[in-house]
Amino acid sequence: MTGFRMALTVLASSALVASCAATTGEPGSVPSPGQATTTVLPTTTALPDPADRGIVTADEPFTGTGLSGHRILYRSTSGIDGRATVVSGTVFAPPGQAPPGGWPVVTVGHPTTGLLDECAPSGHPDLLGSAGLVRDLIARGFVVAVTDYEGLGTDGPHPYLEPVTAAHNLIDAVRAARILVPDTSARWAAIGVSQGGQASWAAAEQAAQYGDGLEFTGAASLSPPADLTPIVTAGPVSLNVPQQMFLPMLLDGLSVAHPGLDANAYIRGPLTENRDVLRACTGVLASRKLSVAVNLTPADTVPRSTGDVVQMREWLTADALPQRPAAAPMLVVVGGKDNLIRPDWTIAAVDRACGFGDVIELRVRPEDVHADARALPGAIDWVAGRFTSTAVVNTCAGQATP
Repeated sequence: MTGFRMALTVLASSALVASCAATTGEPGSVPSPGQATTTVLPTTTALPDPADRGIVTADEPFTGTGLSGHRILYRSTSGIDGRATVVSGTVFAPPGQAPPGGWPVVTVGHPTTGLLDECAPSGHPDLLGSAGLVRDLIARGFVVAVTDYEGLGTDGPHPYLEPVTAAHNLIDAVRAARILVPDTSARWAAIGVSQGGQASWAAAEQAAQYGDGLEFTGAASLSPPADLTPIVTAGPVSLNVPQQMFLPMLLDGLSVAHPGLDANAYIRGPLTENRDVLRACTGVLASRKLSVAVNLTPADTVPRSTGDVVQMREWLTADALPQRPAAAPMLVVVGGKDNLIRPDWTIAAVDRACGFGDVIELRVRPEDVHADARALPGAIDWVAGRFTSTAVVNTCAGQATP
């Protein structure tokens, strides 16, 4: 048994003793590509010692699509109840000698992959679609950390779209990278797409307090689901098919913090009959998603009652961004043809963040769809500028994006 698998086994045993909540998928580890090289430390579900954040508990080689680095377990903190957690992820470093002051670090929030343990990017050579972004960041001279997020690839449920947990995972991945890679700077930035866009935005808000001991320089958030309260309404049904397919996953995420949530109050028909299909990211289950989508009707996402609408909107409001001022500038990219996270939802969230005094460059790209890869090169340029003191555009101050 490799150290990495041993760590996952210890983690699962600790969770059983502590009677943790059931996972949204089947518990277990993802395949191990190599032999562990660090000592495996015991896991805990107690309140964490701040000094433990980012501590690497298992480390083995990762070889992927044009990538070579570390596949790790590291310590983090639940944003729901403050428990100590162990999260999986990957860390990569550029070749050669570090620049004066050390390698800057970029922590990556990956887009939605799924909710089953197989959906942890660290278990796949292409990081389930994030390998290209990682390679581009490495080529710019950054150490790169990619969290899987709590509950993906490790025991326990994945608190999908709970922003504080995701922020902690991104920030502690920076700490883990600094442990693993010699000559790494304390300077860091975040970038994320879709689910990762929310995570990078939340990391910007948590950086001042939770990111103590590090130097945060900025965050790029592409297609972020910053505020999802409009997705449920007591009025006429307005969800399109992509939003209907997304809703069961959102309910799964909310149920981690709100175990009394009754999904049947919000979804029915094919959406309740195919929950594991909607949670999957690979294989036979994932291939059945299209058949679910083509059989949906508007009635499948009509809330059961006005009271259920009020309750869900309260939960979504509690998770909505912004929650506090960001600690450094942000880039927010919105696709004008995004049919999942409507542009006006994100623009309204940016307006509220401006009210907190944030410095935000808002880029609305009229022809882009949700999580459009065409926006990534410009976002990477923006992130690189945070380490070179490049001037920032501040839409909140009335500046227009060039």
